[in-house]
Amino acid sequence: MATLNTAAALITLAALFSWVNHRFIRLPSTIALLLFSLAASFGVIALGKLGIHFDTLAIELLETVDFDTALLHGMLSFLLFAGALHVDLSELAERKWAIGFLATAGVLVSTALIGAATWWLFGALGHPLPLLWCLVFGALISPTDPIAVLAIMKSAGADPALRIKITGESLLNDGVGVVVFLVLLGIAAGGADATPAGAALLFVREAVGGAAFGLAIGWAAYRMLASVDNYQVEILLTLALVMGGYALATALHLSGPIAIVVAGLLIGNHGRRFAMSEKTVEHLDTFWELIDEILNAVLFVLIGLEVLLITFDPAWGWTAALAIPVVLASRFASVSVAALVPWLRHEFPPRVIGLLTWGGLRGGISIALALSLPAGPERSPLITVTYVVVVFSILVQGLTLPRLLRRK
Repeated sequence: MATLNTAAALITLAALFSWVNHRFIRLPSTIALLLFSLAASFGVIALGKLGIHFDTLAIELLETVDFDTALLHGMLSFLLFAGALHVDLSELAERKWAIGFLATAGVLVSTALIGAATWWLFGALGHPLPLLWCLVFGALISPTDPIAVLAIMKSAGADPALRIKITGESLLNDGVGVVVFLVLLGIAAGGADATPAGAALLFVREAVGGAAFGLAIGWAAYRMLASVDNYQVEILLTLALVMGGYALATALHLSGPIAIVVAGLLIGNHGRRFAMSEKTVEHLDTFWELIDEILNAVLFVLIGLEVLLITFDPAWGWTAALAIPVVLASRFASVSVAALVPWLRHEFPPRVIGLLTWGGLRGGISIALALSLPAGPERSPLITVTYVVVVFSILVQGLTLPRLLRRK
């Protein structure tokens, strides 16, 4: 009953905030929902200081939600599939090397740069953390969040070449970033082989194995879709693909996010053309667009309300504030590296590098990964810094990105 009450409260808040935004303000929906939920959180905290303890009730409700589990093992598979379903594979293939570089080498470079810079930053401000844990932070904050990015791309009117770079990278580097995070966390926590060969083997198993698994389950679903013409059954098959495929990938220690993105690309392109009638395509698109909108709304409300559960130590204030330019500078450097590759140079002129830097939004996935860190002295500062960077990214970068994208 407690979980049902929490779900009811989140849906109600998401609906009310969405109505107010659509009726009066007209901000991008994800940004508005985060802004309103943050305002509500701070309002509840202020009332608590005045002796009106709504904060106790709110915290009791939120404590029934395990944020990292709800996102990483619940919402994420649906959101990734819904996003991948509408990506044109031919456009993606045209820029496969640029997107592939950003989603792999870009994540690794960014992880290393952020890790080294935050290690120095924590030490310089008198709160030293081990380098390995700073690299873990680099891994969890490096991937651009497909959920935040795709929501902005829908209404930004960006140049198609730039749009597919940002969208494709955000879908793929999410899975890669989670794998890098798991590898580094396993080493930092002392539970994984610390040798380069062991880390490389774990990475290949998760990432390459996840892609192969996604292709296999996507192909199986495609064949089943092609054998029937009933949109209710076909929508149910896609639900089974997302939920069952993600659960099975996780059980096999493969990357669930990568598997679901690959399966979504296959169904959204090959399946849409050869396995579905026009009626099925229409119903399927409507269904997954609704799933995407509802889960997006709930997620960004939940991100804003999480401030009630996170203990912010003032000692980490300056570190969190200074981490924002560190993350942006590292993102700029990791994208700029692509311009040094001879056959990729034409894909990354200075304006594109700048837009990819500012458009590299961080979101709920980074918070979920931070909240999944084991108990220890490193957990609190890393959660605080992550939350501040994510909120800045969504509110400041997200609000200004559409205007930058429309500038010629």
